[in-house]
Formats: sequence, C-alpha cells, structure tokens
Amino acid sequence: MISADYIVGLTDGEGCFYVNLRPPDKSLFRVNFSVETHFYIKMRADELKLLEKVKKFFGCGAIYLQKEKRLNHSVCYRFEINAQRDIHEVLIPFFDKHSLQSAKKKNYLIFRRIAVLFKNRDHLKPGEVVKEITKLKSQMNLGARRVRESRSLGGNAK
Repeated sequence: MISADYIVGLTDGEGCFYVNLRPPDKSLFRVNFSVETHFYIKMRADELKLLEKVKKFFGCGAIYLQKEKRLNHSVCYRFEINAQRDIHEVLIPFFDKHSLQSAKKKNYLIFRRIAVLFKNRDHLKPGEVVKEITKLKSQMNLGARRVRESRSLGGNAK
C-alpha cells in the first residue's frame, strides 16, 4: 500500500492537472463549449505496477497506454482521473487535504477553480464561463511543453 504523502510526491514529480475546452460541434451534437478536467500521472512501462497501486489508492480512474511517436521516448502508461464525479468527490478533497509542495500546487489551485466554476456555472451566462475558464487555463502549466488547445477523444483503457 502507498501513502498519501507518496501520492503527493509522485504528483509533484510526474503529475499533471490539465483542462481542455472543446468548442461547440454540431456534428457531435455539442451545442455549447464543453470543459474537461483531467489529472494524469505518466510513467514508463516498467512502472505499470506503481500506477496500478495509485489507481487502487484513489479507487477510481483508469490506466492507458500512452502512445508515443517521438523516437527518443519509451513506451509509457498514464493513470488518469477525468470523470467529473471523481474529480469533485475524490481528487479535489484529496489535494485539499494533502497539499502539493512544488509549482504544481499553483496549477492544482487553478484546476480546482475551473472545476468548481464549471460545476456551479448556473449563475453565469455560457459566454462568461468560457471567458473566465479560458483566462484561468492560460495561467496553468507555464513553462511546460506546448499542449494543443483541443484534443480528440481516445485512449486504450486498461
């Protein structure tokens, strides 16, 4: 069994809090912007057992094969939590109680604000929510490698 402190340290080193905004797409019957919140921990394939322990610790999430096209990168697996219920009932309470120590703490706090704002969006007009979330998202993961603004759905759940 791994401890909460271990999870915090692993997240400080290998974790990522990510927010994706998906624009309306009538072909997918999506008439409004959609906001997706993701928490990842990515590890080399030889650390798959560790990711399985992380998944067991949280009691939610999934492990995916991380397809990597860059020649200098090895095969990896990614533990991910993205279900809104799990984000609000498991992930946020965990990191509120067990504080991150690295610069990722700032990313977590912004991620948390976005997740809560989107969940409680009834008091704002859709355009206001998207504008506020876009502003907050622009402050996340500064200095990290460039990530596309929108992503397609996919993955190989394990």
